[in-house]
Parts: sequence; structure tokens; C-alpha cells
Amino acid sequence: MTRLRGGMVTAVATLVAVTGCTAEQDQGAAGPGEAKGGGAALTAVDSLTVKGRAPKTGYSRERFGTAWADTDSNSCDTRDDILKRDLREVKFTGGTCKVTYGLLDPDPYSGKRITYRRGRSQVDIDHVVALSDAWQKGAKYWDPSKRIALANDPLNLLAVDARTNRGKGDGDAATWLPPDKAYRCEYVAAQVAVKKKYGLWVTAAEQSAMKKVLTDCPDQKLPTGGNPTRAPERFRAR
Repeated sequence: MTRLRGGMVTAVATLVAVTGCTAEQDQGAAGPGEAKGGGAALTAVDSLTVKGRAPKTGYSRERFGTAWADTDSNSCDTRDDILKRDLREVKFTGGTCKVTYGLLDPDPYSGKRITYRRGRSQVDIDHVVALSDAWQKGAKYWDPSKRIALANDPLNLLAVDARTNRGKGDGDAATWLPPDKAYRCEYVAAQVAVKKKYGLWVTAAEQSAMKKVLTDCPDQKLPTGGNPTRAPERFRAR
């Protein structure tokens, strides 16, 4: 069973296979649930480079820029953009950016209904491909603008239950999958899409785990879209 996430109608960019960190995407703003026209996720797994995990040496969140930078220049920070996209019955304060209330129904990771209230939130915005995982699989060698783009790309972001998300840590598909088995195909397809778009590699164990999940849903489409793979020049990272 596949449950689409994200209610925003957006332009969709066609994903291309990338190797290393040279090919770039420059259109679209869809989230990980917008799986339209991207081809079969199971097939795409074989296009990913397989290598060993590099050391985590040198990683810090600051390497990916300031959290929730407004890289799409819509005057709302990235966190609020994702809350608006993924929550229902959304309420704002001071305009249409700052989300103060909404329902995550259902939470894709646990299947539960979660109420979001600003300041005492039970909702996290998860990087589907964790930033430290990305660092160890190619992002260490990128220029800062590409790392900033990954950290704020809607294709790699999802509103989820905070408690469940904390159990994920920086795990990849070989070490962590959503407890709600009904969402695993969509979740793994999103990871494949992000790694394909940004040219991140996978470990052999990770690729095997991805295939194991997607074999049960061979028609699962690859989500497409998201932001450009380079942030505007005004943004900086260490």
C-alpha cells in the first residue's frame, strides 16, 4: 500500500542519473511523496554507485549551513514550508508562514495521528537521507552550496512523529526503516531518489536492503522534483 505525502501542487523536474557531484537539477519543489513519472524505484537502485562508508571525520550540522534556510526565496523558512505541505488543518500566526497548529494524519513513520503545536511540538522535520549519512557517502567532497541545497530540499524532507524519528538517528535503509511497514516502499523510494539526484553513493548492505523492500512493490515510482542542487550564493556554510 502506498500513501502519498504532501499536498502542494508543484512543478516537477525529471531526475537524471548522476555520478559524483557534477550533474545538477534546477527545477521543481515537490516532496518525497510526489511520485509522478520518475520510473520504477527498484530499477533506479541499480544506478546508484556502491562504495564503502567513508569516515564521519569532519562532520557537523554547520557543514550544511544554517538550519532551515530559505533557499527557495519564498520568505518562509524551510521548516514551515514542510509543515504547511505535510500537515492538515494548518493554522498560522503573523501571516501565512509561521505554522502554529496542524495535524499530521497519519504520521508516515508510525501511522499515528499527531497534533502539532508550535513550541511544544511532537513533530520533527526529518531528512529522509540523514545529513551525516550523506556526509559519509559523498557530501564531504561537495562545495557548501550543494550541501546547503540537500539540507533544505523538499524532496529530502518529511514531517514525522518526533519520538519515532529520534530512533532513526543517522541510519540508512540497512539499519533503520519506518515501523509502519505500509510506508516502507515510499520511504525507500524517496531515499533512492535523493541519492540519485545528488550523486550520493550507497553501501552494499544498504543497496541490498533497498532492493529487499522495493521487491515487494516493484511498481513503486521514484519521487521527482525538489529544489535545485545548489543553493543561492548568499547562503554560506563552513
